[in-house]
Amino acid sequence: MTSFTDQHRELLFDYSLGLTSESETVEAERLLAQSQEAVGLYDTLRSVLSPLDALEVEPCPEELAARTVLRLKEVSQAALQPDRAEELLPVGQIGLSTIRIPFWRNWGDIAAVAAVLVLTVGVLLPTLSFARQQYWQSRCQTNLGAVQEGMVRYAGDHDGQFPSVPMDAGAPWWKVSYQGPENYSNTRRGYKLVREGYVSLDKFLCPARPVDGQVSFENLKVEDYSDFPERSFISFSIRIGCPQSRETNSGTRRVLMADQNPLAERLPADYSAEFRLRVDEEFLRANSRNHGGRGQNVAFSDGSIQFLRQRHTSLSEDDIFTPAEITDGCEMRGYERPCSEKDAFVAP
Repeated sequence: MTSFTDQHRELLFDYSLGLTSESETVEAERLLAQSQEAVGLYDTLRSVLSPLDALEVEPCPEELAARTVLRLKEVSQAALQPDRAEELLPVGQIGLSTIRIPFWRNWGDIAAVAAVLVLTVGVLLPTLSFARQQYWQSRCQTNLGAVQEGMVRYAGDHDGQFPSVPMDAGAPWWKVSYQGPENYSNTRRGYKLVREGYVSLDKFLCPARPVDGQVSFENLKVEDYSDFPERSFISFSIRIGCPQSRETNSGTRRVLMADQNPLAERLPADYSAEFRLRVDEEFLRANSRNHGGRGQNVAFSDGSIQFLRQRHTSLSEDDIFTPAEITDGCEMRGYERPCSEKDAFVAP
């Protein structure tokens, strides 16, 4: 076990307040299983914060939360600009320094500030949760935007055509990271951007995505692979083109990519197995797991990225996670293709 650091303490503090992402939650629970010091700190924090369990937290409207976060940022910046501070803070509040309480060093300090902490967190908890979600959505958009930019630059260098690989009819798009000679997986076209230097491999990861282990890029040579080294190396889904048309950057606004399709959770680990999924209403309502099911970032060919809480875009009511003909009760086999360019289908 490595030494217990300030980062570990901050992680446990967030975890005790329920503000960790899924991957951070896994890390916190692993830390608690390995360190008695971590257990002691967590037990103390939970004891201090136990009054929060009795609070009934009302949902905070996103618009109000966004304005609150923006206001806090303005006040924070004003602290560095005395000439602006008076505009944002009432007289008498200017010049207050930040109070830092070393709660993990002096347990007695916790009792002294517990009441204030409970009141403060009780008021700000919905806003803090909203701010955390916005943070992860923004980081995800940064990576998705880098891939989007790489695709557009590729098209600019290849007569307007987006990256593609020749695929036979009936090729199984679900075989992500398959390294055989056949062009099976739909992600091979994305990996082409990596092999040809348009996008770095790490940009294909959503930072908010829960992972079962650390993805390591150390000593990895991209030229040694024909697809992503493992499924854990990509957490975005790329649009599958209609077989009857050539995918070009025509200027028409269209979906390019999105946070990973919920289909990714159902893929067989064995490439020799068959993929069969009976689609039901629950699946048809599921959002990407990348953001805890709250929604997904979607990248468009015009350079824009939107976070959507449903599986269709403003372009149409078309479900981006299934081909148009797939409805409740249908079976997917992993080789479906869109029937037209209007059918936006992003697949693992």
